[in-house]
Amino acid sequence: MKSWMSRAVVPLSLAVGAGMLAGCGGVSDLTRERVARSETSVQQAQQTVGNSEQGAVELQRAKQSLEQARAALKAKNAQQATRYAQLAELDAQLAVSKSQTASARKAADEPLASIKQLRQEADRSSSPDPQRTTLDNTQPDPQ
Repeated sequence: MKSWMSRAVVPLSLAVGAGMLAGCGGVSDLTRERVARSETSVQQAQQTVGNSEQGAVELQRAKQSLEQARAALKAKNAQQATRYAQLAELDAQLAVSKSQTASARKAADEPLASIKQLRQEADRSSSPDPQRTTLDNTQPDPQ
């Protein structure tokens, strides 16, 4: 004679086992979120980098990693999807950093160039004209 517990445990065990098997073959929501987050990072990097040369290589790598993450997600390979999503996100961040560094460097170089030009002009205006000095220093012939 079977008790009601043994009758309930068998179907419950089968359901849990089937769920675990389905979980092994699938991709978790966390992995999907990581891929989605990397997609957002790559899109933001694209907007930041734009057509700039600085960060373009890293942005291209980020796009390639994102495509590989999507392919791994489609193939239900959670580990590869996560790895490529992380790579895509890191490359996107690096692209943004390089682009922003180049912009900051350019912004800093412009005032420095202006200062250099002003100094050169100041040096020219403060130094005596060599031709004028020689003419002023000439003495009339005493006769």
